[in-house]
Amino acid sequence: MNIVVCVKYVPDATADRQFESDNTVDRVGVDGLLSELDEYAVEQSLQIKEKREGEDITVTALCVGPEKAVDAVRKALQMGADKGVHVVDDAIAGSDAVATSLVLAKAIEKLGPVDLVVNGMASTDSGMSVVPAMLAERLELPQVTLASVVETQGDQVRIKRDNEGSTEVIGATLPIVLSVTDQTGEARYPSFKGIMAAKKKPLETFSLADLGVDAAQVGLSVAWSQVEETAARPPRTAGEIVTDEDGSGATALVEFLAGKKFI
Repeated sequence: MNIVVCVKYVPDATADRQFESDNTVDRVGVDGLLSELDEYAVEQSLQIKEKREGEDITVTALCVGPEKAVDAVRKALQMGADKGVHVVDDAIAGSDAVATSLVLAKAIEKLGPVDLVVNGMASTDSGMSVVPAMLAERLELPQVTLASVVETQGDQVRIKRDNEGSTEVIGATLPIVLSVTDQTGEARYPSFKGIMAAKKKPLETFSLADLGVDAAQVGLSVAWSQVEETAARPPRTAGEIVTDEDGSGATALVEFLAGKKFI
């Protein structure tokens, strides 16, 4: 069984995140990491392999992004993925979900017959949650999305999807595109053994030309949506201190909350 897990390199939420001059997110000049929500996708891919001990299963981590995005692939390899693929090309910068899904689909097709494509529920930097569905359309595969529990047996996959006040049980036959939520279980931390082993695992690099993708099909110029303007967040102001010496503190608090439309 061939499993491809799509991972994304995102700016570290604790870093000083910035925008480029064209109003796209700076993914080069800021510290980044493997998207936390994609860690759950890696974890579920590895669990599927571990639960089917004795079968020939390969887990490949696939990432599209700038040079530094290879760190996201390395993290997946350290967690236990068998192989890594990094698609890097200057023309990709500024791509939206439509173009990203195109590049991912072409890379998956190049990797040969794939039984399962696993995604996180969304990326932590944009949170659109549409790439899995777009991938399914481009690969002409069924999609089973937003799984909180994943079970496999043979070529059958069954998931549980938690909705507000209810749970759905959905079954599908491989090959499929799957996305998992952060309710599937905590992702493992790379062990020292895993970190050392990752250094010897194969890691391929593809360009758009390698995938047969025309540079005119990706990038900011063909994006369906663009950010027109950005503004820096205003500096934090000093808080207001209310001294309750005459019993008016409660009134002052209510007036403050009402003025901010919190109540």
